[in-house]
Amino acid sequence: MVFITEEMIKQFQTLMEKVDEPLKKTFQNIHNGYQRENLARFLKARDGDISNAHKMLVDCLNWRIQNEIDDILAKPINPTDLYKAIRDSQLTGMSGYSKEGLPVIAVGVGRSTYDKASIHYYVQSHIQMNEYRDRVILPSATKKFGRYIGTCIKILDMTGLRISALNQLKLLSVISTIDDLNYPEKTETYYIVNAPYIFSACWKVVRPLLQERTRKKVQVLSGSGRDELLKIMDYESLPHFCRKEGSGSSRHSRDGTVSDCFSLDHPFHQQLYNYVKEQAAVVAPAAPVRHGSFHVDFPEPDPEDVKIAQTIESEFQRLGKKNGGSHSFHELKINGD
Repeated sequence: MVFITEEMIKQFQTLMEKVDEPLKKTFQNIHNGYQRENLARFLKARDGDISNAHKMLVDCLNWRIQNEIDDILAKPINPTDLYKAIRDSQLTGMSGYSKEGLPVIAVGVGRSTYDKASIHYYVQSHIQMNEYRDRVILPSATKKFGRYIGTCIKILDMTGLRISALNQLKLLSVISTIDDLNYPEKTETYYIVNAPYIFSACWKVVRPLLQERTRKKVQVLSGSGRDELLKIMDYESLPHFCRKEGSGSSRHSRDGTVSDCFSLDHPFHQQLYNYVKEQAAVVAPAAPVRHGSFHVDFPEPDPEDVKIAQTIESEFQRLGKKNGGSHSFHELKINGD
């Protein structure tokens, strides 16, 4: 892993001082006063190569301007029923904070269907959560814990993972590429939980294809991961799917609030939903409610990501044929490891 030095950051800062004003303005929305730390993110993403990191950041800033990303938190998804349908089919949320103050982001990989709206709505929703994390959640955590916090923890729930997930590979590749190119190094660790036994077969194939930097961030935990996760966060910050071994969990926390962080009724989603509505009212207070998705240019996927997606697809198909075309990983029969 490349060590990012102060000299690298100073050289990067010098290059960024020469970019046009519109780029400088949108960069301010990225760093929120922590320029050094954010330059270091892009340097890490390009293994310390200053020239490549500079190109990556400039491309990111141009993408933000061309797609009006600075205004995306003022563009609600309407009507409410559609937004709720997206929340029910794109399972992601925030369950709390780690003991070190990092936001805990939960993702329902296995049960997300992405079948209630067009790809543009799901991409808009994903970017809005990224921007809300970076502009609201992380600055709030920085203030609350008294130190700079610029990354999060992600817990990926594999419950219900099916071969039909192949249908979402295009969408997931688009989202992954947007994150890789425009939100690099925002996740400290990925914890994979509730993984079906067959997951190990796919993981063995995919793991060698990942960059070493990414590979070191991924930890596959046993069962719901509860015991391991309680070492780094309190019980109330555990996602609902990690709170006890086996299937099912309480819908409500000990304080009576909704614990299902995927639900629109969860405090995180209520705060996000209300924040976007408030921002929209500030930007265009007299404008009529606008329906329709916010289109974002999809970047070309990284060749390595394409290779990984193709490997996953072929491995899923192989396992499906081997086990009689079963659609659920929980139904597949495995002889040995």
